[in-house]
Amino acid sequence: MAAPTRDVQAAGAVVLRRVDDGPREVLLVHRPKYDDWSFPKGKLERGEHPTVAAVREIQEETGLRVRLGRPLGAQRYRVGRGWKRVHYWTARVRDGVDDDVSGYRRPGEIDQVAWVPIAEATRILTYPHDRATMREALATRKRTYPLVILRHAESRARATWHGDDEARPLLAEGKRQAKRLAAVLDAYGVERIVTSTSTRCRQTVEPYAAAADVTIEPTVLLSEEGSSSERTAALMLGLAHDLPGRGPLVVCSHRPVLPGIFAALGIRKMALEKGEMAVAHIRKGKVVAIERHLSL
Repeated sequence: MAAPTRDVQAAGAVVLRRVDDGPREVLLVHRPKYDDWSFPKGKLERGEHPTVAAVREIQEETGLRVRLGRPLGAQRYRVGRGWKRVHYWTARVRDGVDDDVSGYRRPGEIDQVAWVPIAEATRILTYPHDRATMREALATRKRTYPLVILRHAESRARATWHGDDEARPLLAEGKRQAKRLAAVLDAYGVERIVTSTSTRCRQTVEPYAAAADVTIEPTVLLSEEGSSSERTAALMLGLAHDLPGRGPLVVCSHRPVLPGIFAALGIRKMALEKGEMAVAHIRKGKVVAIERHLSL
């Protein structure tokens, strides 16, 4: 008996906007090969994270740079003799980006890109599974801000390090993880980095800080040596409150400190592995959705 084939993995997003006081609109693409209207999406490249693929495919198919919002349920449907699984998020065009798509084309694949009023989009979407995803996105359409909780990448073992523990660095694999993490942080449009003062945490966020030109803000309240339940909780609540004014955020810390971070935000405890992250989507200081991404 032949081994079952794996699902083809793809990713995309329901990109929403509101123009002045007009109706809410959604970004759709038309593919001449299939004569269908759908959301921008596409297959993952080898080793690519779904969040990164979603943002890349949207830019390739529409010309727009977006940041991801809340996760939506994945679609799974037949393609030929196999199955395709499409990971979806809500998304918004990044601040400062011109969202005019009237002249954009991708020869051979996309011949029309359009912002379509919601009522009309529900009518012209070709597939029932897209209409279901649209309904889910509209039910969670209010703007949220991502707060990424990140455990530092793979570091030297405590038993093999003879210096100050705060200075314990990443291993070569940890540095590779940090480089891969940078693309995922970019998919959420992270604009602020707050990290433990420990070397292994700083090294985990440095690749993204350099690529995005974001200043690293170290604090002992996220370190193993300087954290305190009350002060660290107050820090996290303040960071969550500041999200609308200061933008999406990543917090990098250590396994012993993470339970207090989760508790402060009202999130159930997660045992994150090194280089693993939880993304809390926050509205008005409250966590309304959370997703978890394994070590890269």
